[in-house]
Amino acid sequence: RDGYLVPDTLELVSDVSQLNVTEPLKAKPAMFDSDGLCVEQHFCSSKDGTKIPYFVMRRKDLVFDGNNPTLLDAYGGFEISMLPGYSAAVGAAWLEKGGVKVIANIRGGGEYGPKWHQAALKKNRYKCYEDMEAVAQDLIDRKITSTPKLACIGGSNGGLMVGNLITRPISSKIFGAAVCQVPLLDMKVYSHLLAGASWMAEYGDPDKPEEWEYLRRHSPYHLLRHDNLGMPGEGGSPSNNNNNPDWICPKVLFTTSTRDDRVHPGHARKMVRSLLEEAQPLGKAPEVHYWENVEGGHGGAADNKQRAHMWALTYSMLAQTLGLGSE
Repeated sequence: RDGYLVPDTLELVSDVSQLNVTEPLKAKPAMFDSDGLCVEQHFCSSKDGTKIPYFVMRRKDLVFDGNNPTLLDAYGGFEISMLPGYSAAVGAAWLEKGGVKVIANIRGGGEYGPKWHQAALKKNRYKCYEDMEAVAQDLIDRKITSTPKLACIGGSNGGLMVGNLITRPISSKIFGAAVCQVPLLDMKVYSHLLAGASWMAEYGDPDKPEEWEYLRRHSPYHLLRHDNLGMPGEGGSPSNNNNNPDWICPKVLFTTSTRDDRVHPGHARKMVRSLLEEAQPLGKAPEVHYWENVEGGHGGAADNKQRAHMWALTYSMLAQTLGLGSE
């Protein structure tokens, strides 16, 4: 019995000593065919040895040859837990067509309580990115997928995570594609834009030199322009001298909303501008897509029609990039 594949169901328990014996009373309708699908939980070791859990949704007859289009999703912040939940879009647009969906319960979330969250606060933010790198590598080691068939996705704080994954030296080589939704990307200015000041307990205060020192190390905009492209730092100061000269950006889609009242769309706009105008001419960003909805707030869509359009764009890009349904 699994929440990823079973619609919400109301059930009656007659004997509390046998909670696994229930009588279904009513359920929401199934929105995709889950026959032949299964869910597994695995654990892998992050860089510091911490065991990271993740769920894999896949076909029971999956061939473990590293050739399966796989989408790795996570959030990793604000003590928010990624719990099992039924998603019609994931099932109909991805699982039914043979794709693999993975949910990683990385640090920063609340899956194991406050300490799990606190383990990736402020100067330790990099821990959740190392967790993602570990999960991605474990998927490859298990031959579920491979770099050309592996994408990551995340929104808001998860967009910050994706921004880091496409600019960090290790993860940018592990992932073949990425979807970065309503993201935080410039951590130097985030606290001065919209609701950003309310998140300083999570990330840190960039106006304090001692806190900007570590924020700088997981600010995707700065990692891109200064560490990866070797461009001058603030005020014309020297960059970190191109610490990652072999960096190539995975194929990426950015989505945002003009009317996002929480994370300013300027984060995504300036990142895309740099990728297109500074990285792409150098052959560093082979495929960059951008979609900005003029409505919708932080959810990126104002109604179900817009939401369907946004997710259709997303899954279409992923299917084309990872080769889902092309065999």
